Amino acid sequence: MLLAAGQLREHRLKVTPQRLAIFHMLSNTKSHPSAEMIYNSLRETHPTMSLATVYKTLDALVKASLIQQINVGEDAFRYDANTDSHPHIICTHCHQVYDLETDELPDLKALVAEKTHFRLSHEQLYFYGTCPDCQSEIH
Repeated sequence: MLLAAGQLREHRLKVTPQRLAIFHMLSNTKSHPSAEMIYNSLRETHPTMSLATVYKTLDALVKASLIQQINVGEDAFRYDANTDSHPHIICTHCHQVYDLETDELPDLKALVAEKTHFRLSHEQLYFYGTCPDCQSEIH
C-alpha cells in the first residue's frame, strides 16, 4: 500500500482509504473489473464507500494515467492497472476482457504512422470474439 500511496501523491492525488483500496485492487488483478465489480468486491471492507466514489476515483486514476479505461461497448467500461501499451481481446458473449501479449504492436504502430503520416500519441487496440469457455457452452 505504501507504493500505491506514493504513486497517488506523485500524481498529485489526495491519498484516501478508498483510493488506496481501489488502486490496490486494480494493481493486483488481471480480470479488468467494471466499477460495479470493484464496488461489490470492496464494500465489505469499506462499507461507507459508495458506487459514486468508485466512479469518481476511477475517473481521477484514469486522468492521472495510473490506470486505463477499456471500452467494452454500449457505454460499458472495464479498468486495467497495466498502463503499458497492449491490446485487449473481449468476449462478445461473457464480456470478459483479456490482455493480449504480443511483441508486434510497435511494428503495427510504426506501419500505421508510416502509411498515414500521423504523429501517433497513443493507441488502443481491441479484438472481439468468442472465448474458449463460451465456445464450449455454445456447442
